[in-house]
Amino acid sequence: MEPTVGTTPPRVMTIAGTDSGGGAGIAADLRTFAACGVHGCLAVCAVTVQNSVGVTGVHTIPVDTIAGQIATVASDIGLQAAKTGMLANAEIIETVARACDGCGIGAGLATPFVVDPVAASMHGDPLLAAEALDAYRHTLFPRATLVTPNLDEIRLLVEHDVHDRAGQYAAAKALHALGPRAVLVKGGHLAEDTDGCLDLLYDGETAVELPGPRFDTGHTHGGGDSLAAAIASGLARGMELEAAVRFGKRYIVEAVRHAYPLGAGHGPVSALWAGRPWWDERD
Repeated sequence: MEPTVGTTPPRVMTIAGTDSGGGAGIAADLRTFAACGVHGCLAVCAVTVQNSVGVTGVHTIPVDTIAGQIATVASDIGLQAAKTGMLANAEIIETVARACDGCGIGAGLATPFVVDPVAASMHGDPLLAAEALDAYRHTLFPRATLVTPNLDEIRLLVEHDVHDRAGQYAAAKALHALGPRAVLVKGGHLAEDTDGCLDLLYDGETAVELPGPRFDTGHTHGGGDSLAAAIASGLARGMELEAAVRFGKRYIVEAVRHAYPLGAGHGPVSALWAGRPWWDERD
């Protein structure tokens, strides 16, 4: 019998919802984790009925099951980072916060915690009720190592309409005042910035501009999920925060560059660029 040889990689958990079309949510996170060289674990918070055109149904998971998934994995497998995605409602957000506290996940604790506050669809439509937005602001953000909102989510969370660089800075300061260790204000939805896509990392003292190319594509489904997952992977691999964010930025630039059409709507960003296909028999 041939022995197996392997080294256990860092472990990262996604605490999020499913996407039955496979473009975003937990599916995108797990693809990203694999592409970034970490083992992906998961806690399912909601199951969506979804394809490339939109979401037509959401079924939330009982909160004791959500908490149990987090605690069971953390106590046995161990986690080097965690990230959130769609959390659906205030009760789930508060449950995730308590479960993460109990497992040492969060800013100032053993395990870095990336919060992607999924509060708006890719079309800018709100996905959360007001009480859930408050739970993000007052319960989850103070526990976050990094918060990664897009501009539509910023508008809902701190009531800032961002139209330019000055608006990005103001939004970053307003978000940081809610308690996270750092904020990454993503510039992908900044329509006036036609030459590139600049993200802004702010830790309360230093602001770092992270420029990148802008691609002419509508196939960006799962981009926010994938960026947060790549950053969490970098943190799990022992990178400092800025280095992990730069790692995530490099990943998502290539994922968007290689995005592909799928169905009748918006196709996903691609993790497939990251490795040579094992079925390619060429040397």
